[in-house]
Amino acid sequence: MLPKDPVMLLSFLNLKLRDFYPSLTALCDDLDADQEEIVKKLSGIDYHYDEEKNQFV
Repeated sequence: MLPKDPVMLLSFLNLKLRDFYPSLTALCDDLDADQEEIVKKLSGIDYHYDEEKNQFV
């Protein structure tokens, strides 16, 4: 289950992306999460997914 709070979600996702997943798509597929919803939620706190860094920045 993903954290509901956007800041906690950011921390959780960046840790998982750094340590376990090669891309946001792979993470979402594995966790059965809605990628569009994640991107929208984090854009609300001015974070956007950077494919090259594989992190939300």
